[in-house]
Amino acid sequence: MTAYDGTGYAGFQAQKSGVPTIEGELNRVLTELTGTPVEVIGASRTDAGVHARCNLAVFNTQSRIPPDKFAHAVNVRLPDQICVSRSLEVPADFHPRRCSTVKTYEYRIYNAQMPDPLRRLYTYFSRYRFDVEAMRRAARDLAGEHDFKSFCSTYTSAKTTVREILSVEVEEIPCGGAGRGPEAHALNDGSGCGKTEVVPLPAEEADQPGRPVIPREIVIRVRGRGFLYNMVRIIAGTLMEIGRGAKDPGDIPAILAACDRRAAGPTAPACGLTLTRYEIVEPGMEMEFP
Repeated sequence: MTAYDGTGYAGFQAQKSGVPTIEGELNRVLTELTGTPVEVIGASRTDAGVHARCNLAVFNTQSRIPPDKFAHAVNVRLPDQICVSRSLEVPADFHPRRCSTVKTYEYRIYNAQMPDPLRRLYTYFSRYRFDVEAMRRAARDLAGEHDFKSFCSTYTSAKTTVREILSVEVEEIPCGGAGRGPEAHALNDGSGCGKTEVVPLPAEEADQPGRPVIPREIVIRVRGRGFLYNMVRIIAGTLMEIGRGAKDPGDIPAILAACDRRAAGPTAPACGLTLTRYEIVEPGMEMEFP
């Protein structure tokens, strides 16, 4: 099980161009460690800049290193941005993308008047005053089995765009601020993102006397059995459009029915997205990470 900070990496999957990737680093270190060429298979081929707490990677080896010791042996050779949190033996025919799994992704938005440098790598910063209740109402219509073609990059090679989403939650986490005590909720890891919006606030959202801005994190949590290319980031971008009033909470069914990428909102920046939970639900192999 591998955790990583995706900042500075061109995604999980190794690239022919040789740019840094998570898979490329794992292959390099495991090849050095075992003395034979190793190519891992990742459960989730996350995009450039996307993070993970629990991406599964498997490989074949004849090495005499005990399975549970591989994590320690690999970590001393990996860059600080990547850590194998657990290693274990699995059946020889196990393939992480061909078994029944459930994945949970979280998209984090730091919503405040000013950016926080300590959050810049793991959240997306926005000044808009999002209507979280409107986002929650819209999120409910995304659950279930649907054709998510409107929420998929046009560059996808998927044979079908039908996917099953088990739940979409929108959580609001106060982060302290004017009129507040100490930070109200501990953040997972410091969170942040390098890109910020420079669009000025609408006049009705400008600061008002006696109305302090309360910094908060808005977490969009999506749990499903499978995802399309950029799907969670497009869901996040669409819910943000609804939160700031550019779209209506009741628009989701029509967006799904359109099966047209132009009907949904923008693709949210990669830095706010993290794979946070991975569940194997294959009969006889049930496991949960982390």
